[in-house]
Amino acid sequence: MSTIFHTEVTRIDGALTSLKDYEGKVLLIVNVASQCGFTSQYEGLEALYRSYKDQGLVVLGFPCNQFGQQEPGSDDEIKTFCRTTYDVTFPLFSRIEVNGDHTHPLYAHLKKAAKGLLGSEAIKWNFTKFLVDREGQVVRRYAPTDTPEKIGRDLAALLSPSSDAG
Repeated sequence: MSTIFHTEVTRIDGALTSLKDYEGKVLLIVNVASQCGFTSQYEGLEALYRSYKDQGLVVLGFPCNQFGQQEPGSDDEIKTFCRTTYDVTFPLFSRIEVNGDHTHPLYAHLKKAAKGLLGSEAIKWNFTKFLVDREGQVVRRYAPTDTPEKIGRDLAALLSPSSDAG
């Protein structure tokens, strides 16, 4: 897989889709959880999405229950929580695994392309973020402690006008 656009994912409503739908967009891909100390980052992620979506940014949220069982709900419960608590409008997907034998292919690609601290591929916790350019190349990995506001400062170069933007 040369870019992430060859990956199929399942939307939170159960529909299978391809990340090819997001080709030409700048993506911020995040493993999220509803009962985490970082859950309030949903607010900042949504603010980034609303501020920059017209310039081509799309935030993609992938619920994960691998860290402290902090995302135990069903897809419907997760979707309801995100919409009612944080008014999330960015795309959410079905719960996945980001580490171990059942790592989703998207996260296998992301982790290999942008290693973490000391070269580790493992995701350490919820709200690890990956910034992907319009061509599907992973640009940077962010720790859970890196706030959406900090990432917003890094978006300018990737969101500059592109002949392919639309």
